[in-house]
Amino acid sequence: MPEALDSLLDLLDLERIEQDIFRGESRSSIVPRVFGGQVAAQALVAAGRTAPADRLAHSLHSYFLRPGDPGAPIVYNVDRIRDGRSFTTRRVVAVQHGQPIFHLSASFQTSEEGLDHQYDMPAAPEPESLPTAAEMLPRHLPREVADRLIEARAAVDLRYVETPPWGSVGTPREPRSQVWFRTNGKPADDPLLHMCLATYVSDMTLLDSVLLAHGRGGWAVGDVVGASLDHAMWFHRPFRADEWLLYDQESPTASGGRGLGQARIWTQDGKLAITVIQEGVVRVPR
Repeated sequence: MPEALDSLLDLLDLERIEQDIFRGESRSSIVPRVFGGQVAAQALVAAGRTAPADRLAHSLHSYFLRPGDPGAPIVYNVDRIRDGRSFTTRRVVAVQHGQPIFHLSASFQTSEEGLDHQYDMPAAPEPESLPTAAEMLPRHLPREVADRLIEARAAVDLRYVETPPWGSVGTPREPRSQVWFRTNGKPADDPLLHMCLATYVSDMTLLDSVLLAHGRGGWAVGDVVGASLDHAMWFHRPFRADEWLLYDQESPTASGGRGLGQARIWTQDGKLAITVIQEGVVRVPR
């Protein structure tokens, strides 16, 4: 498992080929396109490497424009939109084969004191009481599919609080899902890196709640065709991606071949660390 994390960290360690141009490698995916969380995380790495060292990301907003080719590198062009007294704004365009496949805007801020409040953390069982992915996936999926998922997510210890959508096909449920996650290993003490790792994981399960509402299992069982359309995150408080984080997800609506997922990510001691919203294509094959 630590080897899988090392591989992910290598993926996020972009090559700088010009002052504001970076190149990232890709790798095989469980679907025939680049995993959206990878592109978003790499784009945030590129933006962060051009921001002042005393400023941390507090938000990102992004759009997935074209499917990425997992067999080709991705070039990230950074536009230095603004450097103000407190905030820095960067825009990043990810390019493959001469075409933009993704773009991201990120804002960075110096550390400040201010008003402070948050919702209460929802109830959830302790993560260590839940089965690991390697234990749970083979119970609900064909062995070949389960093995591919386990391999693709080996850098992350991901534990579902309840049965995921592909384990309850045909039984609509409340459109809510909870997942605990942390990295399988200890990354460096770099706050930007931990934000990028959380960004990577945030695209793995967010649309599960859309599927739950309709008793659909998604790509793993072939009853839904889906892809991320846009993705937004707000970073509220410090956290570490190698410590347990609760991903509390829900879907308020789905219509027009699209589904909306929104979520909050909490530290184990109850601090609201991140808010996430994503819309994705959710189509039933004809």
